[in-house]
Amino acid sequence: MESSLSNPPPDTDPLRAAIAVTILALASLAETRDSDTGKHVLRVQHYVRALALRLRPNPRFEREFTDLFISQLFISAPLYDMGTIGIPDRILLKPGRLTALEYEIMKTHTTLAYEALIQAEQTLGLQVDQLQILKDIAHSHQEKWDGSGYPQGLAGEGIPASARLVALADVYDALISDRVYKAGVSHEAAVAIIFQGHASHFDPDVVDAFIEIQDEFRAIAQRFADTDLDMQKKMEYMANAIAEEA
Repeated sequence: MESSLSNPPPDTDPLRAAIAVTILALASLAETRDSDTGKHVLRVQHYVRALALRLRPNPRFEREFTDLFISQLFISAPLYDMGTIGIPDRILLKPGRLTALEYEIMKTHTTLAYEALIQAEQTLGLQVDQLQILKDIAHSHQEKWDGSGYPQGLAGEGIPASARLVALADVYDALISDRVYKAGVSHEAAVAIIFQGHASHFDPDVVDAFIEIQDEFRAIAQRFADTDLDMQKKMEYMANAIAEEA
């Protein structure tokens, strides 16, 4: 089985390589606006690839998870949260619990991203098949297996497979990562929390794959760990943004 700890081979097509670099740069830029560091998107990108490789032999996924699909998912994954660019700082950077109204505004980051992609295609008179994975993960990464997620309340197989992978990867990284306003939990605690979401928050097969390759997740987290400088820059940004809002 292919290890996900090594990077996929560099793309030799100049245009695809340029697109991959641009996507990662834009994703890192978007991350400057919230409590995550730029390395969060690198970790999620590699977690998702690890899950896809582990799930590929599963009959539920083998037809969809082609080499091309996994490659496009890897390239697209950093932009899954791109819609947060449209959320005001006073909500995005709020250290405490959001009010009901603030939470409803926060939830719109999924539809903002999806609608921006659709609008761009319509403006140019194009329908780009290669953007479908990005549309799916941006729109549906907050959906839950039991239908209690947002923005559409999709359930089970109605949630795009790519988004089901991103959902788990995103939660794992949110749990283990330190934030300016909270410390992350241990890997073991994060695994236990995700297991509790088996067949409720997460696709059960995706959870099972995660449990099987949890050591790969730990290694990815260590490989792309935030440095003290990363956290210092994030603290300075958040302090300045909050001061401007005040």
